[in-house]
Amino acid sequence: MFGNWFKTTLLMAAFVALFGAIGLVLGGRTGMLVALLFGGAMNIWAWWFSADMVLRMYDAREVDARSAPEFHAMIAELAQRAGLPMPRVYIIDEAQPNAFATGRSPEHAAVAATTGIMRVLTARELRGVMAHELAHVKHRDTLISTISASIAGAISALANFAMFFTGGQRDEEGGGVNPLVALLVMIFAPVAAMLIQLAISRSREFGADAGGAAIGGDPGALADALLKIERYAQGLPLHAAEAHPETAQMMIVNPLHGGGMTELFRTHPRTEERVARLRAMAAGRRY
Repeated sequence: MFGNWFKTTLLMAAFVALFGAIGLVLGGRTGMLVALLFGGAMNIWAWWFSADMVLRMYDAREVDARSAPEFHAMIAELAQRAGLPMPRVYIIDEAQPNAFATGRSPEHAAVAATTGIMRVLTARELRGVMAHELAHVKHRDTLISTISASIAGAISALANFAMFFTGGQRDEEGGGVNPLVALLVMIFAPVAAMLIQLAISRSREFGADAGGAAIGGDPGALADALLKIERYAQGLPLHAAEAHPETAQMMIVNPLHGGGMTELFRTHPRTEERVARLRAMAAGRRY
């Protein structure tokens, strides 16, 4: 567990360093200082507000024991088994089956599921999925994934400002930024941010699978759910995820549709490997 936290801390530090590098390229030492301050402010802002922002992106609606009694009761039972406070519960009106958890701490957590996943999965499978999401809450992955999504989006936006620094003012005295340099920053900074973000995501999913299996007491249920979700998700778009791809790594299964670059920028470990590990757990074997 300590190794995962240390790795994640290094990866999050890399986000701040990337902010500084962009600022250095575009504005020298002053630009680096401004970018580092901006990166620090983004961290603080994301800590407090990113969870609600993500829920708004997905137009999630909060439900309670009266509006969604069976689903709410399922979350309450799993949270009690996990030794967690009751999270806020949300439903997203999307056909694609998927789910995620968010929040800066177990005391400020939320779980969300699409109407598609509630329609496609059996109650046993849905329970396995939501146990996985509560494992993310218990491991405090929700803070890391939500902050990384927010900062990755901010880095992409910052890189897009690069061309404003060219301004056509470059002269013999060296004023301005070389348009080629600005173009390279625009291209490669978001890619670097995405790679950092995906490394964070992939390092956390196996732990949440194991934790969810322990909370729910049924590794096979999550394995069955993962296979079914991936099969359905391939043919159904998740519109909010397509509009905000930096949030894709928060989902239990990759919600995005892509071409040949999909393998390079995988948001999750391969489902086949996740299922194999869960099957081994169900059989009492070590993977």
